[in-house]
Amino acid sequence: MSKLDPDEKEILEAFERGKLKRIRNRHHEFARHRKVAAATLVRDSRISVRISSRDLRALQKRAMAEGISSQTLASRVLHEFVEGRIRAVESRTTKRTPEKRSKQ
Repeated sequence: MSKLDPDEKEILEAFERGKLKRIRNRHHEFARHRKVAAATLVRDSRISVRISSRDLRALQKRAMAEGISSQTLASRVLHEFVEGRIRAVESRTTKRTPEKRSKQ
């Protein structure tokens, strides 16, 4: 048997304890999940963004370690950000009060 990650172990233990229940209308649920997955994978828009060479190299290195393209990784990070799963960290230099913004 292959090694299980923590999530898989949790599912297996719940199954063995009888804590898991069948979905009543599983065909409907499967169809719903397929539709959501298909919509998530649609890439129908293109953007162009300029980033530093250093950041690009780091992105490419990270993507290679994940076994995906750098474009896929960049897209995934942007998606997670707009979904609220990750947040931007605001630095002191970019933090402005409303009064400071209006004077600039």
